[in-house]
Amino acid sequence: MSTTALWLLLAAVVVVILFVSVLYKRAFTPHELALTGVMAALSFVAYLFFRVPFYGGSSFHLGNTFTALAALLMDGVSGGLAGAIGLALADILAGDPGYAVTTFVLKFIIGVVCGATAHKLCKLDGAGPAQGRRLPYIARVAVSAGSGLLVNVFTDPLLGYFRNVYLFGQPYTAAQALAAVAGGVTLVNSLVSTVCAVLLYLAVRPALDRAGLLPRRGGKPGLHQAKRA
Repeated sequence: MSTTALWLLLAAVVVVILFVSVLYKRAFTPHELALTGVMAALSFVAYLFFRVPFYGGSSFHLGNTFTALAALLMDGVSGGLAGAIGLALADILAGDPGYAVTTFVLKFIIGVVCGATAHKLCKLDGAGPAQGRRLPYIARVAVSAGSGLLVNVFTDPLLGYFRNVYLFGQPYTAAQALAAVAGGVTLVNSLVSTVCAVLLYLAVRPALDRAGLLPRRGGKPGLHQAKRA
């Protein structure tokens, strides 16, 4: 596929995901926009300066950490956009619009899955370590962060395979070999990123909550407000 076609495909993917995001969230608060931008920048920096490349385009990096962290602190759409924008931008600056296409989709999926698990299943909103019932608080944070990153272990090699075959025109056997390498690298990447996301969440959430920078859901008070009651 030509470079022009890759850029057009990337633009179409970005427009579709942004449109879906706006339909889902309706509106972003100034705090959410600011925090999403910060997380996108951190994703970009973590990829650009803490990256270990492997054969075939795969690489170990910590950019996914901030995709998961943003989803835990805010919601899945905000986390997905933070990772998608930050890491796709890194691919674009590297001159790889083909990789940016799949990166934008994959990071958005990570954020959505982490956010849904954190806020719908594990109910992290308004809960602190002393408020955990079914699972210990840290375990719920770990499950929330690891959910989207675990999904990425499967979606990254899968989308990478189709990208290499249909966008880059690689032979099927070569694409299969690269997908196997990507699966192993992504697994290690996901485990390390989960640990980092959990540690950062436990460290920064109380401070952000006290400062009133985290969104409220369903009119429930934040962690600091619950403690005062």
